[in-house]
Amino acid sequence: MRSWPILAVLPLVVTAHGVALGLHPRAENPPTPATYQRLADAVEGHWRREVLAVWFPRCVDMRRGGFSPSFHEDWTPGEQNDKTLVFQSRMTWVCAQVAMKYPEHKPVYLGYTRHGLDFLETSLWDRQEGGFFWGLDESGKISPHYGTGKHVYGVAFAMYATAAAYQATHDPRALDLAKRAFAWLDRHAHDSLHGGYYEALSRNGEPILPATRDVDRMGAAPGLDFIGTKYGYKSMNSHIHLLEALTGLYTVWPDASVGVRLREVFHLVRDRIAVEPGCLNLYFTPDWRPLPDHDSFGHDVETAYLLLEAAAALHQDDPKTAAVARSLVDHALEWGWDEQRGGFYDKGGAFSPAHGRDKIWWTEAEGLNALLLMHERFGSQTPRYFEAFLKQWDFIDNFQADHRHGEWFERVSAEGQPPPGQAKGTIWKAAYHNGRALMNVAEMLRRLAR
Repeated sequence: MRSWPILAVLPLVVTAHGVALGLHPRAENPPTPATYQRLADAVEGHWRREVLAVWFPRCVDMRRGGFSPSFHEDWTPGEQNDKTLVFQSRMTWVCAQVAMKYPEHKPVYLGYTRHGLDFLETSLWDRQEGGFFWGLDESGKISPHYGTGKHVYGVAFAMYATAAAYQATHDPRALDLAKRAFAWLDRHAHDSLHGGYYEALSRNGEPILPATRDVDRMGAAPGLDFIGTKYGYKSMNSHIHLLEALTGLYTVWPDASVGVRLREVFHLVRDRIAVEPGCLNLYFTPDWRPLPDHDSFGHDVETAYLLLEAAAALHQDDPKTAAVARSLVDHALEWGWDEQRGGFYDKGGAFSPAHGRDKIWWTEAEGLNALLLMHERFGSQTPRYFEAFLKQWDFIDNFQADHRHGEWFERVSAEGQPPPGQAKGTIWKAAYHNGRALMNVAEMLRRLAR
């Protein structure tokens, strides 16, 4: 592990693995444009060479459609190649973003975007009842493992992906599918009495509540839905990703009905789900009474970003939203941050040390993005966020990233040690969290360098 020099300010050195930060985090205040630029080059280089290039074109399933999710640690193909809505949507979204951000890759990644869109439209969209299936088998057929159930978490990601696909390709088919997803979701899942959305749904769009009988209840465990929420209850996880999806759709289709729902979910996340001192409650009764559970530091820092993104789309970038977003990052730094090594722990309590001390790839990615966003917004007030950002990037570069095989380890210990034999790709581990974070961070750093 790298140690931080106590006094001298040394130049940044670009290595094969990124930036060797021969720089004490308190030594340079404010950072110079050259520092930002060197970091931007390192972050973007890592993204393009060690993450994007190992996923594509390897994951593109030209025979059965969509994207293959299953890869072993060394990127040999895995065996569990089910086609789930979340993974297919996330990879379609990544392809659309790459096509828009990197002109030299645009023709190829527009093709991958259309390839993902085709699978979403022709296989995962339910032509009989509408909405998207949660998952299919590897050949794209309904399977007993997933049944025919639907879930707003998955539909939200499909809406997010198809909106991005339209933004990249200008293909009206993509926007039409995004509109159909929104209309189906609003007709079947919106809770007109209490606000927000019912989450687990049967094939025909009936909310699965505790009293519901004779419906497809395939889920994470008996009594729990696909993302581990008890049937009939509402979750932070679904609603922050609805916020993300509605923001994406509203950006490309600023229809009044989308704006109404975006504002509704925005205020639920900011004013009901987020609470003092900077935590997110995980689960709620249908009328939004919170249920006690742990604090997920990764969701906290991710939501800070999603709230600010939604506020910008709504032209509502107000002091309260900024304060809530900042409180989520500050609380994660106070209780979920490894001050010695860098990196955010997995989970903990509102006022107690973290008890889930592993470091998970998506949490580290969202932390990197949120810390730099806080620096961009509040760096003139405190050096804290940039110091933590440097340490976070250093931890990722040293421990979370697998420089031998590419991509990131799914989880490492608090000390940065990965268990052997971890899969590099699964139906939950795509190039979405670290891809979005690395693209955002490189862009922010270049903006700060101007």
